[in-house]
Amino acid sequence: MEKVAIDDVETQNSPLGVHSLRKPVSSALGTEHFAMNYFELQPEESFSGGLHTHHDQEEVFYVMEGSVEFEVLASQRDAERSSGERSDPRDISERETVLVEAGELIRFAPGEYQTGWNHGDETVSGWALGAPGAQHDWDELESVVDCRECGEETPHATTINEEGRFAFTCNECGTSFSM
Repeated sequence: MEKVAIDDVETQNSPLGVHSLRKPVSSALGTEHFAMNYFELQPEESFSGGLHTHHDQEEVFYVMEGSVEFEVLASQRDAERSSGERSDPRDISERETVLVEAGELIRFAPGEYQTGWNHGDETVSGWALGAPGAQHDWDELESVVDCRECGEETPHATTINEEGRFAFTCNECGTSFSM
């Protein structure tokens, strides 16, 4: 058994600087099969900083206070639901916004691109939950970012480099850069 108070969990934020409070509760509890992160998002802050997917993990977000706008790739989700097949991640043209308010939850399947932002005036508090695994496999993470070579948004393999920064490699042309 492990017990922890949220105030005692050390803050570990994204290297992108997109949120001011993220507490990896699963690390503090020593979970192996379940990820649990507590967030407080100030206005214009984000859970992740950009459109991304975990191919190895489903995610559930619970908004305790405030409201979060999630952006999802509608065409990908709809194609997967109707055909049962994974759609081409390069088709990022159709995006949908879903508002999740206090007391509501939203689930993203493995492979579903999403990002969540606090576009309101008040602080948002909530949880990001994922399974399986206490942490995702970096080889299974992709982010949609502007490719410096292709000149458009494309899916990029996403890792953390030795300096603790995000490293992106375009799936189309192989160009790499760090942020």
